[in-house]
Amino acid sequence: MLRRLGWLIGWNNRVEQAKKLPDAKPQPAKVQPAVMLDTVQEIAIYIDRFHNLDLFQQGWYRLKITMRWENDQYTSIGAPSRVMQYEAPNVGSDGVYGVWRIDDNDNSFATRPFRIKYAKQDVLLSILVAFNLPLTVNEGPFSSAVILKFELLYSPVMEKGSEFQASSDGNPAAVHEFRIPPKALLGLHSYCPVYFDSFHAVLVDVSVHACLLKAGFGKDSKEVPRVSYSAPGAIAGGTISGSSRELDQMASIDLKHAMLVKALLDARDTLLAELQRIGDGIDKAIDLTEFTSTMDETKLSGSILQVNPVTTHSEVSGQGKPQNGLEGVNSRLDVRLLLNLSKDDIIKMFNLWGEQVSYLWNTFLNFHRDNKTQILQFLRDEWAKDRRAEWSIWMVYTNVEMPHHYINGGFDEPSHHLVHKRGPSLLKLTDDPAELATMRAELHRRSIGQMKINNRSIQDMQIFGDPSGVPIVFMERVINAPRRSTNDNSYLRNFDLMNLATTSTVPEAGKNQTSASAAENGHDLKIVVFVHGFQGHHLDLRLVRNQWLLIDSKIHFLMSEANEEKTSEDFRDMGLRLAHEVIAYVKKKMDKASRTGHLRDIKLSFVGHSIGNIIIRTALAESSMEPYLRFLHTYVSVSGPHLGYLYSSNSLFNSGLWLLKKLKGTQCIHQLTFTDDPDIRNTFIYKLCKQKTLDNFKNIILLSSPQDGYVPYHSARIESCRAASSDYSRKGKAFLEMLNDCLDQIRAPTSENRVFIRCDVNFDTSTYGKNLNTFIGRAAHIEFLESDVFARFIMWSFPELFQ
Repeated sequence: MLRRLGWLIGWNNRVEQAKKLPDAKPQPAKVQPAVMLDTVQEIAIYIDRFHNLDLFQQGWYRLKITMRWENDQYTSIGAPSRVMQYEAPNVGSDGVYGVWRIDDNDNSFATRPFRIKYAKQDVLLSILVAFNLPLTVNEGPFSSAVILKFELLYSPVMEKGSEFQASSDGNPAAVHEFRIPPKALLGLHSYCPVYFDSFHAVLVDVSVHACLLKAGFGKDSKEVPRVSYSAPGAIAGGTISGSSRELDQMASIDLKHAMLVKALLDARDTLLAELQRIGDGIDKAIDLTEFTSTMDETKLSGSILQVNPVTTHSEVSGQGKPQNGLEGVNSRLDVRLLLNLSKDDIIKMFNLWGEQVSYLWNTFLNFHRDNKTQILQFLRDEWAKDRRAEWSIWMVYTNVEMPHHYINGGFDEPSHHLVHKRGPSLLKLTDDPAELATMRAELHRRSIGQMKINNRSIQDMQIFGDPSGVPIVFMERVINAPRRSTNDNSYLRNFDLMNLATTSTVPEAGKNQTSASAAENGHDLKIVVFVHGFQGHHLDLRLVRNQWLLIDSKIHFLMSEANEEKTSEDFRDMGLRLAHEVIAYVKKKMDKASRTGHLRDIKLSFVGHSIGNIIIRTALAESSMEPYLRFLHTYVSVSGPHLGYLYSSNSLFNSGLWLLKKLKGTQCIHQLTFTDDPDIRNTFIYKLCKQKTLDNFKNIILLSSPQDGYVPYHSARIESCRAASSDYSRKGKAFLEMLNDCLDQIRAPTSENRVFIRCDVNFDTSTYGKNLNTFIGRAAHIEFLESDVFARFIMWSFPELFQ
């Protein structure tokens, strides 16, 4: 700070001396020809494949890409500068038709049209397009981010013929935008998955590569270049004489030139570090022998350091040290030092480092073309590793101990409700756990609204566009405790996979293989069953399914239809139908898998919404499911009433349940409210909790929301509540028995590693408005089905649970 202040004082003194030169006669101001050093931001977009997850309409699709500076969306638009088609498909093959196109009207790039016929369809595009964005007055170095926009264009298939109409541009169907922050523009190589929205669920595998390049230099004697930085020594206010104006203009030019030269040096060092990182990541070194032998800057660096030997710290941090011994200049170079250099030295450095960056950039593009698949996979793996840290803004992690045994009068407020309290003041406001959780989420949401997000990662505008409106997730990892009983079912634990194969249609050849050869040559069969809730549809959980597919594309999924339009019946009947549906599906997939090789293992996972969770547990209690229980892997409960509605505090919703029982005689509602038998210990839910329905899952994740008025908060979380702990009646004791029975199933033996997580999802209710759905708590209950952001956070933060 002192050095900068001294520099400013010195500059002002020079300006004043220039005004008082002896014998100086007023002369017309003459602006000397200024050497303009121009740079351009180049951003390359590589589009590998278009994978259809869940498009609802068949037809012709194409991708349209545009790019602009964030500060000015109308005049500062990037223009496509080069297009490289890596693998050009034959016209008409694989549903690809026509050619890619550049539109000069909006400087956009559009891929070839391709036809989508079915789900889980891949279209290989293998094309790279680079955009150039000039640095103008509003977009100087480090002053603006870049907005990258992807549009999905759709055209229907004509009744006559299937060829795409060449004159058709397609209609915009969905948009997905990303923000490349200023910190990343000097050098970025990142995976960038494009999802669009819930009605256009696709995955476009994209990688983004950015670099600052030299655009050339020339002379312009007519006007001072447009820059977004004012000269440090500019005089504020008043009329400036021609001499001082000329000095100010020259200072402004010099400052911009110094910053551009320093930016080019930083871009070179960043690119060197990134090339090294990518080469190491794919285990294939990039040959830079020619670069190190021809780009000799020893003499130039010596002359620079002789001008001002002050050692300064590099402005680029976190990029690693540049390789090949070239880090000496940048580690000792500062913009203030550059301001003291002559115009010729500035030009020399600009040309030298600009040529070096161009050489390295072209080297990378050639290397990328030869190794596009390995580079994309490496960048995707790096992206996946960074998700938990990237999304930690909206996620709070805590660890709690699982209680050994709940008893009447022994209710302790769960520790997760106490973690984020601001002193004892919250206790005075309410002692309801759901209200405390909501208050805690709102405090966290307010802190996000005041947060300045400043990083180098590409920002998904579906999340970062409105950070305060994104769901907040509290992840509570429950640390395991020993079982209260040791009556484990040894039959299921010692049952060999091939014994089940005997009852199925696995070929005899598969049975004769040894366990060693099975481990080497076999493959896993991974099945996920999705079960909807009351009066639901089999596609209700499609957003969670799509996220699971993005993590592991090899899963087989069953969207259960056995109980569609039958969810008012007895849970026993619904559970039996689901069990038959699951067994038939598993056997079908086992038969198919055994024909393609040896079946090594089966992983059977379940996802349920609302009462779909009760249906799942009822199905698992069926004797016909017993041989399959040892294959249970991950269980995701989305707002499931596991302990029924015994202590429901939503009086309005309870009135609705009473009407359903009285007017329609809905049997499952009688069971949920424990009115299906006068003796509570003979009711369905009480007996279900005695069944070992959760005992065999490796991973158990309970999703709840304190804003959900349809399912009691404690019931979705399988925990106690104050009303139950203070109830010494027969009902209170029965409730605690159910709770302890469920928790005993979740407790894993010491020989197994079981993951048990409770997730509180807090939605932004400000967008709901005041209506009946919000008032009765239905909005949050349905939001689980209409939003996938919370699923992204949870599943990508713990991908090992879903693979």
